[in-house]
Amino acid sequence: MLSVEDRLPRSRHEDVLDLHFCNRFQVIRCVQSWTAGSPEVQLFPDNNRVPKIYTKTGDKGFSSTFTGERRPKEDHIFEALGNTDELSSAIGLAREFCLDKGHMFTYQLDKIQCILQDVGSNIATPQSSARESHIKRTKFTAQPIADMETWIDTFTAELPPLTNFILPSGGKSSAALHLARTVCRRAERSVAPIVRSGEADPDVAKFLNRLSDYLFTVARYAAMKEGNEEKIYKRPE
Repeated sequence: MLSVEDRLPRSRHEDVLDLHFCNRFQVIRCVQSWTAGSPEVQLFPDNNRVPKIYTKTGDKGFSSTFTGERRPKEDHIFEALGNTDELSSAIGLAREFCLDKGHMFTYQLDKIQCILQDVGSNIATPQSSARESHIKRTKFTAQPIADMETWIDTFTAELPPLTNFILPSGGKSSAALHLARTVCRRAERSVAPIVRSGEADPDVAKFLNRLSDYLFTVARYAAMKEGNEEKIYKRPE
């Protein structure tokens, strides 16, 4: 996790007071004090008191992007942020089942959850209102996509050929990973129009697309390693 200092704006004149990364991904609440007419961001005022988790700034149905825009909570940006947040939670649940079974790939799930934080940061920074400093801090790179493809290829090499339509099954680990895959598809669908409009990095959509493939593959791998049978689709008689 980045330190408090790393998440604070670099400039004293930064006018973004609420740093929202994926709604509740990482939130630092700052207050503004005025010194000789210049805004100064201060963290934990009043004798270094830790701020409360609730801020009441969203009580009227609006929230802030990282660029400082106030938008209604049903805005497509926040819809996408909520979906990626839910995706991270679904992966976290699947990870717990996988840990119980001693799977060695859980470190990959940890890394993916961290990358989803970066996905949220990029989505929460609409390019139309972003300054260069915003874009620099929330830029999303293609490296995680390449890493994902390597993992997929490695698992696929060990799996039996796919000859039937697989139903979500194969034990708790596998089924939970399949559930995370479906949430990932929803996140991807909500991000697609944001990317098409030029408001988010295209690699964000590519990452989510590849992540759903990864989750499908690792779900099958988990079932195989646990010796569980995957249910296949059979047309009802």
